Amino acid sequence: MSRNPGPARFYRAEGYRVDDSVGYLMRRVLVALTQATDRRLVRHDLTHAQWAPLFLLRNAQASTVAELARELQMDPGAMTRLLDRLAAKGLCTRCRSTADRRVVNLTLTAEGAAAADKVPMALAEVLNAHLAGFSRDEWQTLQDLLRRMLLNAEALRDSDCAAPQAGRREGSARGDMKRPEERE
Repeated sequence: MSRNPGPARFYRAEGYRVDDSVGYLMRRVLVALTQATDRRLVRHDLTHAQWAPLFLLRNAQASTVAELARELQMDPGAMTRLLDRLAAKGLCTRCRSTADRRVVNLTLTAEGAAAADKVPMALAEVLNAHLAGFSRDEWQTLQDLLRRMLLNAEALRDSDCAAPQAGRREGSARGDMKRPEERE
């Protein structure tokens, strides 16, 4: 299979139905997974949004506010507010770096580590419930298809980043921010 096969032609503007949109269906599944995860984690006083930073910290996949925000594709301000709630629950602590005061290092407390250790069981229960009736082959095929879509998304993002952006003026980092009637 070629690295860049070109766009598919499955959807057409005429006769487009949202019920048939892969994006819409994935979003509905994601919302269902999020709600079910929230229900499972409520007994541990966690929300769906809170488990991911705890889990990444526990597995040493991130150790700073900036790393967590990047890994979880969140705005750093939103990540800071989320960490405020986790710190208020006594699940993590912050320590400003002595080498670079802009960096805030994060550490799980013993309670935070214990909470993070409960996350995999809750996630496994939720995912398995949503995969009821799937065969192992179907589950693996679903994973493969989603990974392929992610590769396509990365290729699109990379090509979008490489292409000149419409509306940018030469030498302008922000592009043309004027309304059409204000332009010369």
